[in-house]
Amino acid sequence: MALQIIVDQDAATAPFEQIRTQIAELARSGALPVGYKLPTVRGFAEELGLAANTVAKAYRALEEDGVIETRGRHGSFIAAAGDAALRRAAEAAQTYVQRARRLGLDRAAALATVEDALRAVYGDSAGGRGGDPA
Repeated sequence: MALQIIVDQDAATAPFEQIRTQIAELARSGALPVGYKLPTVRGFAEELGLAANTVAKAYRALEEDGVIETRGRHGSFIAAAGDAALRRAAEAAQTYVQRARRLGLDRAAALATVEDALRAVYGDSAGGRGGDPA
């Protein structure tokens, strides 16, 4: 299975983000199965006509999001789905709650701020679990 990623150089979205978004969606949908080995940074950059740093930045973001895992010299692979995204979201939520409390927000204000942010990203139908729009 060849990885088919399209980068639009004229798009407002940065090339690394286009790569990150497409790989994340392919992994979430199952089109890229757990354990699928991604191309090397240099090889993929060459294939896409991009700088190696652009692909490396996308891979780093994917790794931070728990979508891929890098195994040193063995390469980068699609990570096991499931808890990685929820675990990272829970960590981010915990950090937010601690910061909101330090800033003096009460529970209602902190929650309203989160709901506003969700609406801004997901639209009025912000709800449910999983499902990153990216």
